[in-house]
Amino acid sequence: MTLVERFLKYVSFDTQSNEESGVTPSTPGQMVFAQYLKTELEALGLEEISLDEMGYLYATLPANTDKPVPTIGFIAHMDTSPDMSGREVTPRIVQNYDGTDIVLCAEEGIVLSTTQFPELLAHKGEDLIVTNGKTLLGADDKAGIAEIISAVDYLIQHPEIKHGKIRIGFNPDEEIGLGAHKFDVEKFGCEWAYTMDGGEVGELEFENFNAAGAKIVFKGRNVHPGYAKNKMVNAIRVANRFISLLPAHETPEHTEGYEGFYHLIGITGEVEQATLSYIIRDHDRARFEERKAVFQRLTDFINAEYGAGTATLELRDQYYNMREKIEPVMHVIDIAFAAMKAAGVEPHVKAIRGGTDGAQLSFKGLPCPNIFAGGLNFHGRYEFVPIQSMEKAMKVVVKIAQLTAEK
Repeated sequence: MTLVERFLKYVSFDTQSNEESGVTPSTPGQMVFAQYLKTELEALGLEEISLDEMGYLYATLPANTDKPVPTIGFIAHMDTSPDMSGREVTPRIVQNYDGTDIVLCAEEGIVLSTTQFPELLAHKGEDLIVTNGKTLLGADDKAGIAEIISAVDYLIQHPEIKHGKIRIGFNPDEEIGLGAHKFDVEKFGCEWAYTMDGGEVGELEFENFNAAGAKIVFKGRNVHPGYAKNKMVNAIRVANRFISLLPAHETPEHTEGYEGFYHLIGITGEVEQATLSYIIRDHDRARFEERKAVFQRLTDFINAEYGAGTATLELRDQYYNMREKIEPVMHVIDIAFAAMKAAGVEPHVKAIRGGTDGAQLSFKGLPCPNIFAGGLNFHGRYEFVPIQSMEKAMKVVVKIAQLTAEK
């Protein structure tokens, strides 16, 4: 089976995760996909294959050299984003893309436009896999899975390429922030690993946001509006007051690069009670802690203005910037950098404006930077992946295995 055939098969599985389910994996389709992958790994002849009841799939490609070589790993996630349906994905290949707009669904007027998505033009002349405009594609992260398995298959078919023991790990629920929570780092048994979960060709990432989630509940007092003066406390208005106190331009739509933000992701309310849900992000740990402190200060301010107990803050850290765990082992980055060069890819080191399983795994003792998988416009109907980008990612995996053995 070729790389492209694998990918097209994988996206046929509905593996959308669900943060409300409370179980692991969060949806049954992920386990169905994991069982399929297990049979494929068995057919390839891999060893130490295990699939646990939570949907974590591990396997080993044994070393083919007697020299001591560190055991390394490659990791990808099986779920797709809850942001859009991943059911009945219907991909098609646009061969030798000519640089014009791509009509995804003529009847609904859904167009992948070069004006809205100028990154398309960087892939003129390549073969693009796109959606039919009604679902996401699933390159995040089924492209990564296809690349890893195809690279392992290639190494099996080319025993002249010497490599150490390679571990593969596929996990559920990355898209809801739970992929690494139950990942068995000790069982995985690697000195370091790489997640194949980045976007554009050449991306190499070992920095990510520090992340927290916040929920603020506002208690109001409902009184007949005709007789409400000096009595009513409208929880919706109090919530709006809280929003207005935050910096107006420290939001996702106004920031880039290393700039952090406060992101309002949910609001519900009636006069008696209103709730705001936020995510807080910053690459710098000190600024991150200050952002969390701002939420506490604003909560205290609201309670001073409207009365004790009006606002209640729930604040929880989600993950941290992996840079502090990668810097002591920068040879991990050096090898990936060299592998990209050897595969004809120009490395582009960038900070992730988000998170990755690799961040949480790094803090669990497994240094785990992130490498491109090639897809773009994740989590929506305009997602696409160039076939040539997936091929390059596969070559990078092969080169990392080879260079680790050589060095």
